[in-house]
Amino acid sequence: MAKFGFIGAGNMGGALAVALSKKTSDIALADVDVKKAQTLAEEIGGKVESNEQIAKSAKYIILAVKPQFMADMLDGISDILRDRNDDFVLVSIAAGVSISKVQTMAKGEYKVIRIMPNTPAFLGEGMMLFTLSEDVSENEKNEFLEAMQNAGVWDELPEKLIDAGCALSGCGPAFVYMMIEALADGAVDCGLPRDKALKFASQTVKGSAMMVQQTGKHPGLLKDEVCSPGGSTIEGVKSLEKSAFRGAVMKAVTKAYKKTVELGK
Repeated sequence: MAKFGFIGAGNMGGALAVALSKKTSDIALADVDVKKAQTLAEEIGGKVESNEQIAKSAKYIILAVKPQFMADMLDGISDILRDRNDDFVLVSIAAGVSISKVQTMAKGEYKVIRIMPNTPAFLGEGMMLFTLSEDVSENEKNEFLEAMQNAGVWDELPEKLIDAGCALSGCGPAFVYMMIEALADGAVDCGLPRDKALKFASQTVKGSAMMVQQTGKHPGLLKDEVCSPGGSTIEGVKSLEKSAFRGAVMKAVTKAYKKTVELGK
């Protein structure tokens, strides 16, 4: 019996399991792709169990499946959850699926921690959003966060804001990767070798993000500090503005938000 049980060992579930394994090896993994679960278990020192075994014994049951598969998965373990006499917590990572919907699908008013992680959790640099059902105790909250602290930065939100947060932090890495690729492509077009372009682009994005975090300055001010009058940078900024760069990024986040809400229906 493991204290932490993952039902789903895909990219996001796997990233969380890797982060958790830095604190404990008391981890069980289940996945429709048993080989994937076995490979991850060997990597982190956990073990492979079935959905039913995890549902029967784990204290924290991490539901790491896609929103469209959540209902069927929970239906398959609902009888086991109903028969338990001990405390346990369902931890959902499904975008758009509310706490009340998780409880309805599981056929019981169980304790739920709803988290919205992102893939940089694999490196311990995730932006991890969470909200709780009212019956999750302070001790359970702290125990879970302590165990998962190596995933990245954790921030609690009221549930009504989780979907908006997910559209930024959950979907945002894909948008940032596209920007890194585009920056590199531009440099390649100017003659820079591809490997150098990717190295320069990724470090530039990383360093710029750290400037926002560590200086406390508004991004607009930091942008102004790079733009010399009549210089190269302001020429590039002007080009981005003509292409509605900021508007396109804003629209990407709002579109992702609307889709997240739709997935939860």
